[in-house]
Amino acid sequence: MYSITKEVYFCYGHRLMNHGGKCRHIHGHSVKAAITVTASELDDQGMVRDFSDIQQSASAFIEEQLDHNFLVHEDDPLCSVLQRSGERFLSLPDHPTAEVLSRMIYTEMQKRGFSVEKVTLWETASAHASYTED
Repeated sequence: MYSITKEVYFCYGHRLMNHGGKCRHIHGHSVKAAITVTASELDDQGMVRDFSDIQQSASAFIEEQLDHNFLVHEDDPLCSVLQRSGERFLSLPDHPTAEVLSRMIYTEMQKRGFSVEKVTLWETASAHASYTED
């Protein structure tokens, strides 16, 4: 099995409603997401996929949904304030954790036709979360 990994970078703000620590407050992250794609055979160019194809597809989704966006749980009382203020935000059925964001990117890349093995999202230089399916 062959695999390649493409890293993409973006920024987002969030808060984890009802979290017991500092993450319950509004804050932001500059993150790296590593998207690993696999293939049992290489294409006619000797590639799993072209890195630029992964970059373009991931960036299209990330720029539309995540980059420079404020992510909140759909039950967060901030949603109404953000909406009234005309602020850009994305409400999610799950808490906007690194684990959830890595799953979102994984699922979207699968929908776009990539054989994704794993997505890892570094929330800080020393902390990351990954999503993969069995």
